[in-house]
This record gives sequence, structure tokens and C-alpha cells, in this order.
Amino acid sequence: MINRDLKNKVISTLRRFPVVGIIGCRQVGKTTLAKQIQKEIKRRTIYLDLELPSDYDKLAEPEIYLMEHQDKLVIIDEIQRMPEIFPVLRALIDKKRKNGRFLILGSASPELTRQASESLAGRIVYHELSPFNLKEIDYNINRLWLRGGLPRSYLARTNEDSYQWREAFIRTYLERDLPQLGIRIPASNIRKFWQMLSHMQGRLWNASQLSLSLGISAPTVKNYLGILEDTFIVRQLIPYHSNIKKRLVKSAKVYIRDSGLLHTLLRIKSMDDLYGHPILGSSWEGFVIEMITRMAPPATPFYYYRTASGAEIDLLALDKRNRPVAIEIKFSMTPKPGRGFWIAMQDLGCKKGFIVYPGDETYPVTKDVHVTSLKDIEKIISIL
Repeated sequence: MINRDLKNKVISTLRRFPVVGIIGCRQVGKTTLAKQIQKEIKRRTIYLDLELPSDYDKLAEPEIYLMEHQDKLVIIDEIQRMPEIFPVLRALIDKKRKNGRFLILGSASPELTRQASESLAGRIVYHELSPFNLKEIDYNINRLWLRGGLPRSYLARTNEDSYQWREAFIRTYLERDLPQLGIRIPASNIRKFWQMLSHMQGRLWNASQLSLSLGISAPTVKNYLGILEDTFIVRQLIPYHSNIKKRLVKSAKVYIRDSGLLHTLLRIKSMDDLYGHPILGSSWEGFVIEMITRMAPPATPFYYYRTASGAEIDLLALDKRNRPVAIEIKFSMTPKPGRGFWIAMQDLGCKKGFIVYPGDETYPVTKDVHVTSLKDIEKIISIL
């Protein structure tokens, strides 16, 4: 079983807050992580899976049931199936203020997040469980890049088994998971939109262009994007706006977060398929961005930077002192950033820069800029 980086953070947070939430996309490993925590903490626990009718029925009278177990950690899985329980949790916590009372797990939906935030304000801390990162799987880069980080996909016996599992995941997500979250949109519509996004990996968001291609309105396209973002399928990377006197690009860049799902939508089954596909460079860019954002300290701000005149940085992070750190991403064994990268660094006053590439060596280009192997990604994380 793979140890998740989030485990110790959740255990620590349980000591400081009455409720801790673990959110993330379906099949990302929330239940497995909760059961690891259940075994590790030295106290009694109750585990309820609300997808099981027997466990769901136990909470028919939630106040009575939970009062009987008020001295235990109560783990409630698939909590989005019972959003009406949040006011009850708040009342029980206020009646007996004690840290580590509830660990709740759920796939996000806008309504669920809103209700939980309103009912449990000041009482809950959320942690997002992402798919596997490089550290968790001992830097097996190509396997993680091809298959993505969803546990059953990454751990599948063969690439073919992994691909078939991801195809099934996409069908289930569209046909079952979204309706269970209260999202009533034809599965075929979302799939067409998702498929189109896969061909636009890392490109600027253009609702008008997509609406024309799909034959739907721009507001509908924006709604579809919001659904995929809220359910952890898509990442919008927003542009960095500073006070410099430059004309800046203002549209977000959009990425399908899990590289394995991206490759499935594009029918990429092997590394040979990937190396021969036009998406290769954009897939690598999205993969590197996802690895950095997954491993960075929580709440680290991430952006991209681009001006109308061509100055550009693929990923811009702000460190603990709010200083910009430039990260350029190149799928090349001899990576050479263009003139726009150096202009952008000068525009923003970046004191640190990295060029992430697929090679094994890490070496300086200048005193402040290093070509960095993805295997040395923790050198980037350490300064954030």
C-alpha cells in the first residue's frame, strides 16, 4: 500500500479542529487514506460509508446516533449523499467543543461545499487529496505520466488494464457520479466538451470558440468548465497581474489535471503513442505543473505570465515572502528558454528561475536559473 503524503497532515489537523474534511475526485483514494488513519490513530473510531444502505440508515436520527459515539472519531464517507447532516454536526460540536470529532470524506459539488462552509465555519479544515505525486511513487516518472495518478490506474497490472480502467472511470463519472452530485446535464454533452478540452491542453480559454464548435451558448460552456473544475478534473491557471506597464494576456489557461485521463480521451495507450502524438509537449507541461502544485505547500499561489509582446513564463509561483519564482517547462533534452522567458523574468524581478525538462541532470544556466530534472522537483518545492 502506498503511503500518502497527506496522511500526517490530516492526523495533525484532527488534533486542532473538531471537523476535518478530505475532498477530491472520485477514486482518488480518500477511503483508503481514511482507513489508514483509522488504523494509525490511538483512539476508538466509527466508520460510516453512506453508499451502504445499512450505514445510511444509522443516521436516520443523526443526533441520537452521533451522541452515542461522541467520545470517538466518527468517519463519514460519501458525505455528499447526506448534506442535511451539516447543521447537526455544528450543533453537536457547539454542545461539546472537542477536536478530532469528525472526519468527513466527499467528492465536491458546489452545493455541498457551500452548505458545509456555511454550517461549519470556524470548525472545519479541508484537505484536498490529489492523485499520486512523484514522491509517493518513488519517482517512476514515465509510468505516472502515461497512466496518471488515480490509484487503480497507476497500480494496474498492465498499461492496457490501466487504459480500460480509465475508460470505465470516465463513463462512470459522466453517467453516475455527476447525477449523484445533483448535476443534470446529458452525459454526451459533457463528454464532447471534455474531449474538446483534451485537444486544447494548456491553451488559453476561449468560451466563444468552444461554444461555436459545440453549437451551444458561451454561458453553457462556462458552466461545463465550472463543473469539471469543481469536481477536480480540470485546472484553470490564471494569469499573473502586476503593476508593470505591460499589456497582459488576461484569459486563463486550462489543463486536464490527471495526465492519464487526458491520454485516455486522446486514445493514447503507450509511451510510443504519446511520443508520436501532437499533444506531447502540452501533456508534459500539464504533468509538470500538476506535480509541482500537488507537492507544494498548501495555498501556494500559482499563475502563468504572458504579455501581448511575447514575454512568457509557463508557471509562476509566489514563495513565502510573496516573491515570484519563474518555472519554464520544456520537453527537450537540450532545453533553451526563449527570449520571452528572460524578458518576463526581468519584468517581474524574479530572483529564482527553473527550466524543468525530462533529463536526469540538474545544472545552472546562470547564477539564478537552473535547468532542473523532474527527479529534482523537491529543489523547487523547497523554496516555495
